Amino acid sequence: MPVDLTNEQPLAWDSATLDADTRAMLDNLQPNILRAHVREHLTVLFVRFNDVAEGRRYLRKIAVTSMKSAREHLKEVRDHARDGRRGTPYVGVGLSKAGYRDLGHSVEDMRRFGDVVFRDGMKRRVAEVNDPPVEEWENCYQREIHAVILIGDAEPEPVAALRERFLRDLPESARLLGEESGQGMRNPAGDGIEHFGYVDGRSQPLFLKDEVDKEPGKHWNPAFPLSGVLVPDPLAPDPERHFGSYFVFRKLEQNVRAFKEIEQELADSLGLTGADRDRAGAMLVGRFKDGTPLTLKPKAGGGPVVNDFTFDADPDGTKCPFSGHIRKTNPRSFGREVLMARRGQTYGERADDPWDDAPPHTRPSGEVGLLFMAFNSSLLDQFEFTQQSWADNPDFERPATGHDPVIGQGARDVKVTFPKVWGEPEQSPPHRQVPQTVTMKGGEYFFMPSLAYLRGL
Repeated sequence: MPVDLTNEQPLAWDSATLDADTRAMLDNLQPNILRAHVREHLTVLFVRFNDVAEGRRYLRKIAVTSMKSAREHLKEVRDHARDGRRGTPYVGVGLSKAGYRDLGHSVEDMRRFGDVVFRDGMKRRVAEVNDPPVEEWENCYQREIHAVILIGDAEPEPVAALRERFLRDLPESARLLGEESGQGMRNPAGDGIEHFGYVDGRSQPLFLKDEVDKEPGKHWNPAFPLSGVLVPDPLAPDPERHFGSYFVFRKLEQNVRAFKEIEQELADSLGLTGADRDRAGAMLVGRFKDGTPLTLKPKAGGGPVVNDFTFDADPDGTKCPFSGHIRKTNPRSFGREVLMARRGQTYGERADDPWDDAPPHTRPSGEVGLLFMAFNSSLLDQFEFTQQSWADNPDFERPATGHDPVIGQGARDVKVTFPKVWGEPEQSPPHRQVPQTVTMKGGEYFFMPSLAYLRGL
Protein backbone atom coordinates (compact mmCIF):
# COMPACT_ATOMS: atom_id res chain seq x y z
CA MET A 1 0.00 0.00 0.00
CA PRO A 2 1.44 3.44 -0.90
CA VAL A 3 2.74 5.61 1.93
CA ASP A 4 0.01 7.95 3.19
CA LEU A 5 1.58 11.41 3.21
CA THR A 6 -1.64 13.11 4.30
CA ASN A 7 -1.98 11.38 7.67
CA GLU A 8 -2.34 14.14 10.25
CA GLN A 9 -0.75 12.00 12.98
CA PRO A 10 3.02 12.50 13.35
CA LEU A 11 5.08 9.54 12.19
CA ALA A 12 6.09 7.06 14.91
CA TRP A 13 9.16 6.02 12.95
CA ASP A 14 10.40 3.43 15.49
CA SER A 15 7.06 1.75 16.11
CA ALA A 16 7.05 -2.05 15.96
CA THR A 17 3.89 -1.84 13.87
CA LEU A 18 5.42 0.40 11.19
CA ASP A 19 4.34 -0.94 7.82
CA ALA A 20 6.84 -2.16 5.23
CA ASP A 21 6.18 0.67 2.77
CA THR A 22 6.90 3.37 5.36
CA ARG A 23 10.07 1.56 6.42
CA ALA A 24 11.13 1.43 2.77
CA MET A 25 10.42 5.14 2.48
CA LEU A 26 12.65 5.92 5.49
CA ASP A 27 15.37 3.56 4.26
CA ASN A 28 15.53 5.42 0.94
CA LEU A 29 14.99 8.99 2.13
CA GLN A 30 17.86 11.40 2.65
CA PRO A 31 18.45 12.60 6.22
CA ASN A 32 17.91 16.20 7.35
CA ILE A 33 14.50 16.39 5.65
CA LEU A 34 12.14 15.00 8.28
CA ARG A 35 14.43 15.92 11.17
CA ALA A 36 17.25 18.44 11.24
CA HIS A 37 20.70 16.85 11.26
CA VAL A 38 23.44 18.43 13.34
CA ARG A 39 25.42 20.78 11.06
CA GLU A 40 27.44 22.96 13.44
CA HIS A 41 30.14 22.76 10.78
CA LEU A 42 28.90 22.74 7.19
CA THR A 43 30.47 22.67 3.75
CA VAL A 44 28.37 23.18 0.62
CA LEU A 45 29.83 22.26 -2.77
CA PHE A 46 28.30 23.36 -6.07
CA VAL A 47 29.22 21.11 -8.99
CA ARG A 48 28.73 21.09 -12.75
CA PHE A 49 28.97 17.87 -14.76
CA ASN A 50 29.89 17.65 -18.42
CA ASP A 51 29.86 13.89 -18.98
CA VAL A 52 26.80 11.74 -18.33
CA ALA A 53 28.59 8.53 -17.37
CA GLU A 54 31.19 10.19 -15.17
CA GLY A 55 28.61 12.35 -13.41
CA ARG A 56 26.44 9.34 -12.68
CA ARG A 57 29.38 7.29 -11.36
CA TYR A 58 30.49 10.15 -9.12
CA LEU A 59 27.09 10.62 -7.49
CA ARG A 60 26.50 6.90 -7.18
CA LYS A 61 29.80 6.48 -5.32
CA ILE A 62 28.89 9.25 -2.87
CA ALA A 63 25.46 7.72 -2.29
CA VAL A 64 26.78 4.19 -1.76
CA THR A 65 29.81 4.99 0.39
CA SER A 66 28.92 8.16 2.30
CA MET A 67 25.17 8.74 2.57
CA LYS A 68 22.99 7.31 5.31
CA SER A 69 19.24 7.07 5.21
CA ALA A 70 16.71 9.04 7.22
CA ARG A 71 16.03 5.95 9.34
CA GLU A 72 19.73 5.47 10.08
CA HIS A 73 19.93 9.11 11.11
CA LEU A 74 16.94 8.77 13.44
CA LYS A 75 18.51 5.71 15.06
CA GLU A 76 21.72 7.67 15.61
CA VAL A 77 19.77 10.46 17.31
CA ARG A 78 18.07 7.92 19.58
CA ASP A 79 21.38 6.24 20.44
CA HIS A 80 23.01 9.56 21.20
CA ALA A 81 20.21 10.47 23.59
CA ARG A 82 20.56 7.09 25.33
CA ASP A 83 24.32 6.77 25.75
CA GLY A 84 26.01 9.74 24.08
CA ARG A 85 27.16 7.68 21.10
CA ARG A 86 28.42 9.85 18.23
CA GLY A 87 26.70 9.63 14.90
CA THR A 88 28.17 9.78 11.42
CA PRO A 89 28.44 12.95 9.30
CA TYR A 90 25.56 14.21 7.22
CA VAL A 91 25.88 14.08 3.45
CA GLY A 92 23.07 15.40 1.28
CA VAL A 93 22.83 15.61 -2.51
CA GLY A 94 20.48 17.74 -4.57
CA LEU A 95 20.07 18.08 -8.33
CA SER A 96 18.88 21.08 -10.30
CA LYS A 97 16.76 20.85 -13.42
CA ALA A 98 19.95 21.36 -15.47
CA GLY A 99 21.67 18.67 -13.41
CA TYR A 100 19.06 16.07 -14.28
CA ARG A 101 19.38 17.02 -17.93
CA ASP A 102 23.16 16.69 -17.78
CA LEU A 103 22.80 13.23 -16.23
CA GLY A 104 20.97 12.13 -19.34
CA HIS A 105 17.30 12.67 -18.47
CA SER A 106 14.93 13.74 -21.19
CA VAL A 107 12.52 16.64 -21.41
CA GLU A 108 9.75 14.11 -20.87
CA ASP A 109 11.43 12.94 -17.67
CA MET A 110 11.52 16.52 -16.37
CA ARG A 111 7.79 16.95 -16.96
CA ARG A 112 7.27 14.31 -14.30
CA PHE A 113 8.38 16.83 -11.67
CA GLY A 114 5.15 18.55 -10.75
CA ASP A 115 6.60 21.83 -9.50
CA VAL A 116 6.87 24.46 -12.24
CA VAL A 117 9.22 26.51 -10.07
CA PHE A 118 11.75 23.68 -9.98
CA ARG A 119 11.44 23.19 -13.73
CA ASP A 120 12.08 26.91 -14.27
CA GLY A 121 15.07 27.24 -11.93
CA MET A 122 15.78 30.17 -9.63
CA LYS A 123 17.25 32.46 -12.30
CA ARG A 124 13.95 32.53 -14.19
CA ARG A 125 11.96 33.34 -11.02
CA VAL A 126 13.67 36.62 -10.10
CA ALA A 127 10.62 38.78 -10.80
CA GLU A 128 8.26 36.54 -8.83
CA VAL A 129 10.12 37.06 -5.53
CA ASN A 130 11.75 40.47 -6.17
CA ASP A 131 15.27 39.02 -6.18
CA PRO A 132 18.19 41.13 -7.47
CA PRO A 133 19.00 40.71 -11.18
CA VAL A 134 21.04 37.59 -11.87
CA GLU A 135 23.99 39.69 -13.08
CA GLU A 136 24.28 41.05 -9.53
CA TRP A 137 24.55 37.59 -7.98
CA GLU A 138 27.90 36.17 -6.96
CA ASN A 139 29.68 34.51 -9.87
CA CYS A 140 29.13 30.93 -8.73
CA TYR A 141 25.36 31.36 -8.72
CA GLN A 142 25.27 33.06 -12.11
CA ARG A 143 26.56 29.84 -13.64
CA GLU A 144 24.62 26.66 -14.37
CA ILE A 145 24.82 24.55 -11.21
CA HIS A 146 24.02 20.86 -11.64
CA ALA A 147 24.39 19.48 -8.12
CA VAL A 148 24.72 20.62 -4.54
CA ILE A 149 26.58 18.44 -2.03
CA LEU A 150 26.17 19.21 1.65
CA ILE A 151 28.53 17.88 4.33
CA GLY A 152 27.75 18.55 7.98
CA ASP A 153 28.81 17.40 11.43
CA ALA A 154 29.18 18.56 15.02
CA GLU A 155 32.98 18.69 14.57
CA PRO A 156 35.04 20.18 11.74
CA GLU A 157 37.38 17.24 11.13
CA PRO A 158 34.86 14.77 9.61
CA VAL A 159 33.55 17.54 7.35
CA ALA A 160 37.06 18.39 6.13
CA ALA A 161 37.88 14.73 5.47
CA LEU A 162 34.75 14.14 3.37
CA ARG A 163 35.23 17.42 1.52
CA GLU A 164 38.77 16.40 0.57
CA ARG A 165 37.61 12.99 -0.63
CA PHE A 166 34.72 14.34 -2.69
CA LEU A 167 36.95 16.90 -4.38
CA ARG A 168 39.64 14.28 -5.03
CA ASP A 169 37.06 11.99 -6.64
CA LEU A 170 35.53 14.72 -8.79
CA PRO A 171 36.00 13.62 -12.43
CA GLU A 172 38.15 15.72 -14.71
CA SER A 173 35.13 16.45 -16.87
CA ALA A 174 33.33 18.07 -13.92
CA ARG A 175 33.91 21.47 -12.31
CA LEU A 176 33.64 22.79 -8.77
CA LEU A 177 31.80 26.06 -9.39
CA GLY A 178 31.82 27.32 -5.83
CA GLU A 179 31.80 26.47 -2.17
CA GLU A 180 30.22 27.81 1.00
CA SER A 181 31.13 27.20 4.63
CA GLY A 182 28.72 27.55 7.51
CA GLN A 183 29.25 27.40 11.23
CA GLY A 184 26.68 27.54 13.98
CA MET A 185 26.50 30.52 16.34
CA ARG A 186 25.08 30.31 19.86
CA ASN A 187 24.34 32.78 22.61
CA PRO A 188 25.51 32.22 26.22
CA ALA A 189 22.34 30.20 26.91
CA GLY A 190 23.33 27.76 24.15
CA ASP A 191 20.53 28.74 21.77
CA GLY A 192 21.24 28.96 18.06
CA ILE A 193 21.23 32.56 16.80
CA GLU A 194 21.63 34.46 13.54
CA HIS A 195 23.91 37.42 12.88
CA PHE A 196 21.48 40.09 14.10
CA GLY A 197 21.76 38.35 17.48
CA TYR A 198 18.29 36.80 17.70
CA VAL A 199 17.42 33.20 18.51
CA ASP A 200 16.65 31.47 15.23
CA GLY A 201 15.13 28.23 13.98
CA ARG A 202 12.06 28.06 16.22
CA SER A 203 8.54 27.13 15.07
CA GLN A 204 9.64 24.39 12.73
CA PRO A 205 7.03 22.00 11.33
CA LEU A 206 7.53 18.67 13.11
CA PHE A 207 6.81 15.41 11.31
CA LEU A 208 7.93 12.79 13.84
CA LYS A 209 6.06 11.70 16.96
CA ASP A 210 9.10 11.75 19.24
CA GLU A 211 9.76 15.39 18.37
CA VAL A 212 6.12 16.43 18.69
CA ASP A 213 5.89 14.75 22.11
CA LYS A 214 8.69 17.03 23.34
CA GLU A 215 6.83 20.16 22.26
CA PRO A 216 3.15 19.65 23.02
CA GLY A 217 0.95 22.60 22.16
CA LYS A 218 -2.40 23.80 23.45
CA HIS A 219 -2.45 26.85 21.19
CA TRP A 220 0.03 26.09 18.41
CA ASN A 221 0.23 22.54 17.08
CA PRO A 222 3.72 21.84 15.70
CA ALA A 223 2.69 18.51 14.12
CA PHE A 224 2.56 18.49 10.32
CA PRO A 225 1.75 15.70 7.84
CA LEU A 226 4.51 14.28 5.66
CA SER A 227 2.80 15.91 2.67
CA GLY A 228 4.23 19.22 3.89
CA VAL A 229 7.75 18.19 2.96
CA LEU A 230 7.78 14.98 0.87
CA VAL A 231 6.80 14.15 -2.71
CA PRO A 232 7.18 10.93 -4.68
CA ASP A 233 10.55 10.80 -6.44
CA PRO A 234 9.34 10.62 -10.06
CA LEU A 235 12.57 9.11 -11.43
CA ALA A 236 13.14 6.55 -8.66
CA PRO A 237 12.52 2.82 -9.19
CA ASP A 238 9.31 2.91 -7.10
CA PRO A 239 7.82 6.40 -6.62
CA GLU A 240 5.16 4.98 -4.31
CA ARG A 241 7.87 4.10 -1.76
CA HIS A 242 10.78 6.33 -2.78
CA PHE A 243 10.43 10.00 -1.87
CA GLY A 244 12.33 13.24 -2.09
CA SER A 245 11.88 16.93 -1.38
CA TYR A 246 12.33 20.24 -3.20
CA PHE A 247 15.23 22.19 -1.73
CA VAL A 248 15.80 25.95 -1.67
CA PHE A 249 19.31 27.31 -1.28
CA ARG A 250 19.84 31.06 -0.98
CA LYS A 251 22.87 32.99 0.23
CA LEU A 252 21.61 35.96 2.26
CA GLU A 253 24.14 38.60 3.30
CA GLN A 254 23.29 40.56 6.45
CA ASN A 255 24.31 44.17 7.07
CA VAL A 256 24.45 43.89 10.85
CA ARG A 257 25.71 47.44 11.36
CA ALA A 258 22.77 48.94 9.47
CA PHE A 259 20.25 46.74 11.30
CA LYS A 260 21.60 47.79 14.70
CA GLU A 261 21.46 51.45 13.64
CA ILE A 262 17.83 50.92 12.60
CA GLU A 263 17.02 49.41 15.99
CA GLN A 264 18.43 52.48 17.74
CA GLU A 265 16.72 54.94 15.40
CA LEU A 266 13.35 53.22 15.84
CA ALA A 267 13.72 53.22 19.62
CA ASP A 268 14.56 56.94 19.53
CA SER A 269 11.64 57.81 17.26
CA LEU A 270 9.20 55.95 19.51
CA GLY A 271 10.63 57.52 22.66
CA LEU A 272 11.56 54.16 24.17
CA THR A 273 13.85 54.30 27.19
CA GLY A 274 15.73 51.87 29.41
CA ALA A 275 14.98 48.19 28.97
CA ASP A 276 11.99 49.10 26.81
CA ARG A 277 14.39 50.07 24.00
CA ASP A 278 14.84 46.36 23.25
CA ARG A 279 11.25 46.37 22.04
CA ALA A 280 12.30 48.26 18.90
CA GLY A 281 14.28 45.30 17.56
CA ALA A 282 11.61 42.89 18.79
CA MET A 283 9.00 44.73 16.71
CA LEU A 284 11.11 44.13 13.60
CA VAL A 285 11.79 40.46 14.34
CA GLY A 286 8.66 39.56 16.34
CA ARG A 287 10.79 38.14 19.17
CA PHE A 288 13.28 39.50 21.63
CA LYS A 289 16.88 38.34 21.30
CA ASP A 290 16.32 35.40 23.67
CA GLY A 291 13.37 34.18 21.60
CA THR A 292 10.59 35.56 23.81
CA PRO A 293 7.59 36.23 21.51
CA LEU A 294 6.66 39.92 21.55
CA THR A 295 2.98 39.07 21.33
CA LEU A 296 3.22 37.40 24.77
CA LYS A 297 5.44 39.76 26.75
CA PRO A 298 6.61 43.40 26.60
CA LYS A 299 10.08 42.41 27.81
CA ALA A 300 12.45 39.48 27.43
CA GLY A 301 13.16 36.99 30.18
CA GLY A 302 11.01 36.13 33.14
CA GLY A 303 11.04 32.37 32.70
CA PRO A 304 11.36 29.74 29.97
CA VAL A 305 10.81 30.93 26.42
CA VAL A 306 7.37 29.83 25.26
CA ASN A 307 6.69 28.81 21.68
CA ASP A 308 3.13 27.60 22.19
CA PHE A 309 1.21 30.69 21.08
CA THR A 310 -0.83 32.25 18.31
CA PHE A 311 -1.47 35.87 17.40
CA ASP A 312 -5.20 35.53 18.08
CA ALA A 313 -4.92 37.52 21.32
CA ASP A 314 -3.27 40.37 19.40
CA PRO A 315 -5.80 40.95 16.58
CA ASP A 316 -4.89 44.61 16.01
CA GLY A 317 -1.11 44.27 16.19
CA THR A 318 -0.79 46.39 19.32
CA LYS A 319 1.79 44.01 20.77
CA CYS A 320 3.56 42.48 17.78
CA PRO A 321 3.15 44.52 14.58
CA PHE A 322 1.79 42.67 11.57
CA SER A 323 5.12 43.41 9.88
CA GLY A 324 7.15 41.54 12.52
CA HIS A 325 9.26 38.93 10.71
CA ILE A 326 7.88 35.88 12.51
CA ARG A 327 4.31 37.15 12.11
CA LYS A 328 4.79 37.82 8.41
CA THR A 329 6.29 34.43 7.65
CA ASN A 330 4.21 32.32 10.06
CA PRO A 331 0.91 34.02 10.97
CA ARG A 332 -0.10 30.86 12.86
CA SER A 333 -3.83 31.42 12.41
CA PHE A 334 -3.96 30.10 8.83
CA GLY A 335 -1.73 28.85 6.06
CA ARG A 336 -0.13 26.06 8.10
CA GLU A 337 0.52 24.10 4.95
CA VAL A 338 2.87 26.88 3.79
CA LEU A 339 5.43 26.40 6.57
CA MET A 340 8.76 25.03 5.32
CA ALA A 341 11.27 22.74 7.03
CA ARG A 342 14.08 25.29 7.42
CA ARG A 343 17.64 24.00 7.76
CA GLY A 344 19.70 27.18 7.42
CA GLN A 345 23.18 27.86 8.77
CA THR A 346 25.08 31.08 9.45
CA TYR A 347 28.26 31.93 7.56
CA GLY A 348 31.07 34.44 7.98
CA GLU A 349 33.67 35.24 10.63
CA ARG A 350 33.23 38.02 13.19
CA ALA A 351 35.38 39.44 15.95
CA ASP A 352 32.47 40.73 18.06
CA ASP A 353 29.80 38.96 20.10
CA PRO A 354 26.49 39.07 18.17
CA TRP A 355 24.34 38.95 21.32
CA ASP A 356 25.83 41.84 23.29
CA ASP A 357 25.01 45.58 23.30
CA ALA A 358 28.12 46.87 21.55
CA PRO A 359 27.57 50.04 19.47
CA PRO A 360 26.53 49.61 15.82
CA HIS A 361 29.79 50.93 14.37
CA THR A 362 31.58 47.85 15.75
CA ARG A 363 29.35 45.50 13.79
CA PRO A 364 30.07 43.99 10.34
CA SER A 365 28.35 45.58 7.36
CA GLY A 366 28.81 42.56 5.07
CA GLU A 367 30.55 39.24 4.49
CA VAL A 368 28.31 37.54 7.07
CA GLY A 369 24.83 36.15 6.80
CA LEU A 370 22.65 33.09 6.41
CA LEU A 371 22.87 30.14 4.07
CA PHE A 372 19.10 29.80 3.83
CA MET A 373 18.05 26.22 3.18
CA ALA A 374 14.55 24.77 3.29
CA PHE A 375 12.77 21.60 2.21
CA ASN A 376 9.37 21.92 0.50
CA SER A 377 6.77 19.68 -1.06
CA SER A 378 5.94 22.63 -3.33
CA LEU A 379 8.32 25.49 -4.09
CA LEU A 380 5.42 27.39 -5.63
CA ASP A 381 3.02 27.03 -2.71
CA GLN A 382 5.54 27.21 0.13
CA PHE A 383 8.78 29.13 -0.43
CA GLU A 384 7.69 31.42 -3.27
CA PHE A 385 4.24 31.99 -1.77
CA THR A 386 5.76 32.98 1.58
CA GLN A 387 8.26 35.33 -0.03
CA GLN A 388 5.94 36.89 -2.60
CA SER A 389 2.54 36.97 -0.93
CA TRP A 390 3.62 37.52 2.66
CA ALA A 391 7.17 38.87 3.12
CA ASP A 392 7.19 41.11 0.02
CA ASN A 393 3.54 42.15 0.27
CA PRO A 394 3.11 45.48 2.15
CA ASP A 395 -0.63 44.79 2.55
CA PHE A 396 -0.28 41.43 4.28
CA GLU A 397 -1.76 40.73 6.81
CA ARG A 398 -3.44 44.17 6.90
CA PRO A 399 -3.27 47.13 4.46
CA ALA A 400 -0.20 49.34 4.92
CA THR A 401 1.50 46.75 7.12
CA GLY A 402 4.76 47.07 5.19
CA HIS A 403 7.32 44.56 4.01
CA ASP A 404 8.88 41.97 6.26
CA PRO A 405 11.66 44.16 7.73
CA VAL A 406 14.12 41.25 7.78
CA ILE A 407 13.71 39.33 4.50
CA GLY A 408 11.23 41.48 2.56
CA GLN A 409 12.37 42.58 -0.92
CA GLY A 410 11.08 45.24 -3.27
CA ALA A 411 10.26 48.96 -3.28
CA ARG A 412 9.19 50.08 0.19
CA ASP A 413 6.81 52.90 -0.71
CA VAL A 414 4.16 52.33 1.95
CA LYS A 415 4.54 54.18 5.24
CA VAL A 416 3.93 52.17 8.41
CA THR A 417 3.16 52.68 12.08
CA PHE A 418 4.31 50.97 15.27
CA PRO A 419 2.60 50.63 18.67
CA LYS A 420 4.09 53.26 21.02
CA VAL A 421 3.18 51.31 24.15
CA TRP A 422 2.96 47.53 24.23
CA GLY A 423 -0.67 46.41 24.12
CA GLU A 424 -2.09 49.93 23.81
CA PRO A 425 -3.92 51.14 20.69
CA GLU A 426 -1.93 54.38 20.26
CA GLN A 427 0.24 54.16 17.16
CA SER A 428 3.24 56.17 16.09
CA PRO A 429 3.02 58.71 13.26
CA PRO A 430 3.58 57.04 9.85
CA HIS A 431 7.22 55.99 9.38
CA ARG A 432 9.16 55.26 6.27
CA GLN A 433 9.80 51.55 6.20
CA VAL A 434 13.18 50.45 7.45
CA PRO A 435 15.77 49.96 4.69
CA GLN A 436 16.56 46.48 3.46
CA THR A 437 19.50 45.00 5.38
CA VAL A 438 19.47 41.46 3.94
CA THR A 439 20.72 41.00 0.37
CA MET A 440 20.22 37.87 -1.67
CA LYS A 441 23.58 37.00 -3.27
CA GLY A 442 22.44 34.00 -5.33
CA GLY A 443 21.05 30.52 -5.08
CA GLU A 444 19.25 27.70 -6.85
CA TYR A 445 16.33 25.30 -6.60
CA PHE A 446 17.16 21.61 -6.27
CA PHE A 447 15.39 18.30 -5.80
CA MET A 448 16.79 16.02 -3.10
CA PRO A 449 16.15 12.62 -4.69
CA SER A 450 15.73 9.31 -2.94
CA LEU A 451 18.74 7.17 -2.14
CA ALA A 452 17.19 4.53 -4.38
CA TYR A 453 17.57 6.91 -7.33
CA LEU A 454 21.14 7.97 -6.47
CA ARG A 455 22.36 4.44 -5.78
CA GLY A 456 20.86 3.25 -9.05
CA LEU A 457 22.61 5.78 -11.27
